[in-house]
Amino acid sequence: MRRRLYFLLPSAARARQVVDELLLARIDDHHIHVTAKEGTPLGDLPQANVLQRSDLIHGAETGLGVGGATGVLAGLVAIAFPPEGIMLGGGTLLVMALAGALIGAWVAGMIGADIPNSQLKEFASAVENGQILMMVDIPRDKVETVTTMIKQHHPEADMHGIEPRIPAFP
Repeated sequence: MRRRLYFLLPSAARARQVVDELLLARIDDHHIHVTAKEGTPLGDLPQANVLQRSDLIHGAETGLGVGGATGVLAGLVAIAFPPEGIMLGGGTLLVMALAGALIGAWVAGMIGADIPNSQLKEFASAVENGQILMMVDIPRDKVETVTTMIKQHHPEADMHGIEPRIPAFP
């Protein structure tokens, strides 16, 4: 299980130094995500993708549940009031639930992709003021080591907590 650390850094140059130190500490660059005010040159820093910048994952999860429940209800209605001459059974309920879940996840995920990540709202004003937000996904056993290292080498790095769990795929 990984934890996500959040750091605010004053400049892209400082962010580059922190990334280099994280790489030396054997943190893969696929687990380092940097975001900044639009138009800020980040060079070769590992930039956050749509999964980190938007609510796509949260939207898809919500749509999966709501769509699945809607599909179950639609399946129950179809079984209770079947078209004349057609016998509907449990398979109909399963198909409707799966179809509802898939459609719900797709639609809500598409909507979530256009909404800024709600986890990053507290950093919005700092990022708009020119600071660099760095998100680092690290194994649970390295949290103390990495935070200590960054605090010692970069006292200007403003640590903003640890997300208790992150999905394995982003």
